[in-house]
Amino acid sequence: MAASLTRSLISPLTSRTPAKPSRSDQAPQILLCARRRSCVSVRASTFGNNNSSDGAAVSSACNVLTQDSLPRRLTSAPVPNSGSGGSPLRVAYQGLCGAHSESAAQKAYPNCEPVPCDQFETAFEAVEGCSVDRAVLPIENSLGGSIHRNYDLLLRHRLHIVGEIKYAVRHCLLANQGVKVEHLKRVLSHPQALAQCEHTLTRLGLVREAVDDTAGAAKHVALKKLEDTGAVASSAAAEIYGLDILAEDIQDASLNVTRFLMLAREPIIAGTDRPFKTSIVFSLEEGPGILHKALAVFAERQINLTKIESRPMSWSSERFPGLDASGLQKCFHYLFYADFEASMASDDAKRALQDLEVMTGHEEKHGCFEPRPILPTSDFANVYQQFLQR
Repeated sequence: MAASLTRSLISPLTSRTPAKPSRSDQAPQILLCARRRSCVSVRASTFGNNNSSDGAAVSSACNVLTQDSLPRRLTSAPVPNSGSGGSPLRVAYQGLCGAHSESAAQKAYPNCEPVPCDQFETAFEAVEGCSVDRAVLPIENSLGGSIHRNYDLLLRHRLHIVGEIKYAVRHCLLANQGVKVEHLKRVLSHPQALAQCEHTLTRLGLVREAVDDTAGAAKHVALKKLEDTGAVASSAAAEIYGLDILAEDIQDASLNVTRFLMLAREPIIAGTDRPFKTSIVFSLEEGPGILHKALAVFAERQINLTKIESRPMSWSSERFPGLDASGLQKCFHYLFYADFEASMASDDAKRALQDLEVMTGHEEKHGCFEPRPILPTSDFANVYQQFLQR
């Protein structure tokens, strides 16, 4: 059985501005977009950072970038490693001031200007539209698992992975001043944070309600002066929004680590002078041992696979018509995302991907196009060294 390599996350040496994808979640448009060179208007904006650490910060809105607030693109020129005039890099993250993602952005890019965004997709669009220089977004957590939305957005958008960082997440139970744990009936936070603290919250008998981000939960509790509701958020959020910390380190395991991707418009060029990590995405036709054969091209060369994630194609029945073994319409076909520890400049990695391409073929088959480089390798040497030293 043949396989079809849908999309490679390997960097081209030149950057292209993508056509803005449809919001209808139709993956065929994503694949077609990969073959176009047309440029459409994307957006940019300027906004400040609220550094206040007292209760007054609650009444002062954190300047959050939203999709509706993004003005039109200002320039298509590549962004250097520092902002214009040597100013700090502007780094987008999802959430409000005080979110764990803000701390991760500051760890990834010390002395940067963190830029809060209301949604993950807003952060992608902010980088594409030159509103910010980078984005730092979560991709998986050691307790809560993968952040599937960002896997899908990686395929939908044409940004480059230029690094990754691991951030130890420490959750706190927050409430307004004077409120005790026994007064609480419910708790607000991001779904991932609630999942990471499931055992603790269950033991406390608290009803869990999901919101867009942890810091947003803290801000809501503070603004509404809620007395029966707490928030799961960071200690920084408690300081910013004037809340008390009722309990620290309430995550279900002491080692609670989130892996964040560092995204940019321009790729990095892979070399062999230090360790690199490469990410790819591909699709396979059904058949005995097909996935095993695809992954064997790495095992044969002693290339370590660090991650494999499958995501269903919502458009599979249109692109891959046919019946399953039960005689019913096939509804499930998958994209496989894989990370491996090797540089694209290494001979072993080149040969492994060449073998994978031979398995897939280069012809258009069932609407899956010839492999096209989209996102680059991720340099993780310094990132891992920093993480291991902590």
